[in-house]
Amino acid sequence: MANLDDICKKVLTEVDGATGCAVVDLSNGLMLASAHNVPYFSQTYIDAVAAAAVEMFRGKNITAVEKLLSAQRGVPVEKTMQEIQMTTGGTYHFMSVVPGKADSLMVLITTRKANLGMGWAALRRGLTEVAPLCP
Repeated sequence: MANLDDICKKVLTEVDGATGCAVVDLSNGLMLASAHNVPYFSQTYIDAVAAAAVEMFRGKNITAVEKLLSAQRGVPVEKTMQEIQMTTGGTYHFMSVVPGKADSLMVLITTRKANLGMGWAALRRGLTEVAPLCP
């Protein structure tokens, strides 16, 4: 059976233009696994990307909105963010909560030359493989 790092490496090879893939623990921001092919992706850089992903999915502003929705609807609303696609000047970031694992996130980063459909397809295949291995 493959481990989380092996799955990240596999996803990385499935998409032309993929530069990095990771699994992040949303409860504490720790990187559970990663693979990349960019020399300047230092541990400090990878940790900063993980922290940014946690902020987008579980940050204080998201939590504040969920509390407002809970009060308005009269039912608990939490952990609502499931998937995000982010585009920068040179990259696409595909992010999805691991199915059945509300506190695990998988991220794929590609250049903008990558096909969006291929990025999502590779990430979703990876999600099914990492789910049994995530806490």
